[in-house]
Amino acid sequence: MRKPRISAVKKSALLIGVAALLSGVAALTPTALGAQDSSGGQGGQEREPPFPTSYPPPPTFFYLTILHNNDGKSKLLPDEDSGYSGIAQFVAVLRELQEYPDSPDSQGVITLASGSNFLASKEFNVSLQKGAPYYDSIALSGLYDAMAVGNHEMDFGPETAAEFIKGFDPEVVFLSANLNVSNEPSLAALVRSGRLAKSTIVNVGGEQFGVIGAVTPQLPNISDPRNAVVGDVAYAVNAEAKLLDRQGVHKIILISHLQSVSESLELVSSLWGVDIVIAGGGGELLSNEDSTCLPGEDAYGSYPLEARNSTGMLVPVVTVPGGYRCIGSLTAIFDSYGKLNSWRGRSIGVNVNVTPDPVVVAEVEEPLAEALRDISSNVLATSSVALDGRKLNVRTQETNAGNLLADALFSSALSRAEADGTDTPTAAIQNGGGIRNDSVISAGQLTEADTFDIAPYPDFVGVVEVPRETFKALLEQAVDSLPEARGQFAQIAGFRMTVDPSRPAREIDHYSSECTLIGNEGSRIREVRLSDGTYVVRNGRVVRGDPIRLATTNFLARGGDCYPLGDLEFTPLGLSYQQALAEFLTGELNGEVTARKYPEDGSGRINIVGATSTEGPPESAPIG
Repeated sequence: MRKPRISAVKKSALLIGVAALLSGVAALTPTALGAQDSSGGQGGQEREPPFPTSYPPPPTFFYLTILHNNDGKSKLLPDEDSGYSGIAQFVAVLRELQEYPDSPDSQGVITLASGSNFLASKEFNVSLQKGAPYYDSIALSGLYDAMAVGNHEMDFGPETAAEFIKGFDPEVVFLSANLNVSNEPSLAALVRSGRLAKSTIVNVGGEQFGVIGAVTPQLPNISDPRNAVVGDVAYAVNAEAKLLDRQGVHKIILISHLQSVSESLELVSSLWGVDIVIAGGGGELLSNEDSTCLPGEDAYGSYPLEARNSTGMLVPVVTVPGGYRCIGSLTAIFDSYGKLNSWRGRSIGVNVNVTPDPVVVAEVEEPLAEALRDISSNVLATSSVALDGRKLNVRTQETNAGNLLADALFSSALSRAEADGTDTPTAAIQNGGGIRNDSVISAGQLTEADTFDIAPYPDFVGVVEVPRETFKALLEQAVDSLPEARGQFAQIAGFRMTVDPSRPAREIDHYSSECTLIGNEGSRIREVRLSDGTYVVRNGRVVRGDPIRLATTNFLARGGDCYPLGDLEFTPLGLSYQQALAEFLTGELNGEVTARKYPEDGSGRINIVGATSTEGPPESAPIG
């Protein structure tokens, strides 16, 4: 078969098409794309290239080191017996890490603290007697880029918190996005001066990092912020994160002081824009194979923990144990678009054998130790029994240290009533959260320093008249968290009670400053009987009768720990609960604490059904 012939017209058209095709190929040569020709001029035609000539550059990365700690709580002095490092050793290790970061890739360091930097204690009481600047402020000056406000910063009220902050030289900003201090003049002045804020921007190695603070919503119920108002954490943090984002700051760190790292982990799911959370308030140990913090102790989890935010992004969450025993070191790797790409880190122990910072030794440790020697040498009594003030125990069960302090409140109210000719107290209650030594005091001498260890807060003793229905509600509130340990658990005097934790607990919104009842009124309190045999509660029901004249502290009387006493009149007695304890030891007890009156297992004042506790008081032991 012959091939078809091409007409002259079609042949001409075909040649034109080939020429056009060859012209197009010429247009795709490097010269036509804008490369220089051999003469140095620009070849090709001025035309739009057939594909893009440039792409976004590949991301670069910034390696940030975050050094952090939390809950220092005035643990300023070393204790070689327990291996507890002091503030001077902590400062020495922290400064070395700032100069030589844990990660060799580090391009900059931010140092942060997540709240409760001081605590009511004999150490802080010495600071108060000395006056501002307090030893804690002096010791921590010049270390941090930002610090969170914690609940213990407010334990002595807004004025003391303000003095603590003003004592830092050079200045450092304290942060809390959800704390409104406009009605507290001393703190409002710090807001105007920029020393107290919702957030701050820290410049490191040419990069900007936003740092936001947040404090626990329980602040009004566990501390004394007075007229300062605490708002919702997630709402406040998200609002601040969006404000920073609009300012072009896309790398954001939250320093939170809630009541546990688990609360911070739960918070993450409601957050937007926060890349990293540095948690305080719980002091849990996070550890991995590279960590050196408290070796041999059981860890809460790995360092770091992780949680997903509201957009599904993973957020690292870290914390370290309280005091000055450990430092967290987190390396966060950000890309040039502000996205957190990856992270790694560990918790680092501060060894008691570290050479301490000499300036901190001279300016803090030596004068503090000298001042403490005076109260430590003032012996008030001798105890023939070890006194249990361990945190877990005083917040879950009767202890002999709790009985001793409750008896001291009762005795103070009784002696003043007898002197004034007024009605005598019926009962006394001390919340477990107000007992702060967190240790067993060995049998032997009890000193003035011991009384400050046990009862360090500025809590004052008084009497409040409580209707019986309210008294039962108060006791239901005291035991609502069992078996979990919480500060509202009551150590008691003047009565006995039986508690059944298997029954419904009182349901209170602990995150509301009004402590709103949101469910069951509670039916755990089965029996309450005064020391004269009078029943106040029997078979879970209130027995009608006279109100209870309750000796307690002003903290509980104004509604602290959600005790329902805030609407009742409180009559102060003019002494602190530490003074009441000291007075009781030297007065009524005549300098002798006996195992007969304060047995190690308690005297049967609180019978928790199903627990391994004493069923009733020994025959020779008073109820309280």
